[in-house]
Amino acid sequence: MIKRKLLGQHFLNSNSIAQTIVSESNITKNDVVFEIGTGLGILTPLLCGVAHKVISVDADENLVKKAKSNFSEIKNLILKSGDGFKKKDSFSIFVSNLPYSKSKDAIEWLAQKSFSHGVIMVQKEFAEKLLAKSSKQRKAISVIATYVFDIQKISNVGKNNFSPPPKVDSVILKITKKHKLDKKSIVTINTIFSYRRKTVKNILKQFKKESVIDKRIDDLSGDEIIHLANQILEK
Repeated sequence: MIKRKLLGQHFLNSNSIAQTIVSESNITKNDVVFEIGTGLGILTPLLCGVAHKVISVDADENLVKKAKSNFSEIKNLILKSGDGFKKKDSFSIFVSNLPYSKSKDAIEWLAQKSFSHGVIMVQKEFAEKLLAKSSKQRKAISVIATYVFDIQKISNVGKNNFSPPPKVDSVILKITKKHKLDKKSIVTINTIFSYRRKTVKNILKQFKKESVIDKRIDDLSGDEIIHLANQILEK
């Protein structure tokens, strides 16, 4: 378990919650599902039961070996070890009980991918960050996520539904892809937020661009921040 704690991973142990995640994923026999975090495999066979193909990745090679042994009869399952965020597989639906330490990385990675929709479980605090309505509470990842996805909260999940129990509760979110962002845009949006106390005029000066806008980042809408990032990236 020590290695899993280092990865920020806690194993879901509730079959009813696993069923909810699969049901909310709206998977058909035409879909390729990409799962990050095979874990003990509570979701994996359920996904295989409704999908055309499931690609499940875990950073722990021992867990992948166990899954290969436990699920050897499942013909539409591909199991891989390693960093799921470095894999190049194509998929239509993403499903994951995300390791808490990797939630931000996951959203930025998914922002660059082409797929239909997904269901993810994240730490409650991170879900609140993604869904932040107040510009004061908003982070760069909030702007990235709300531009790229329609985000729907499905349900809260108590910490007692995991082994070992985390210190915080989780939230199941459904994400539906609206737009893509490339890596440069994502880096630029993060950079903009590092200057959030400056005005737009002064932020653009950092990039040798000109503007007369005296608003600060907290005064801009998400779309205006995306537009600002595009301005910075223009040749």
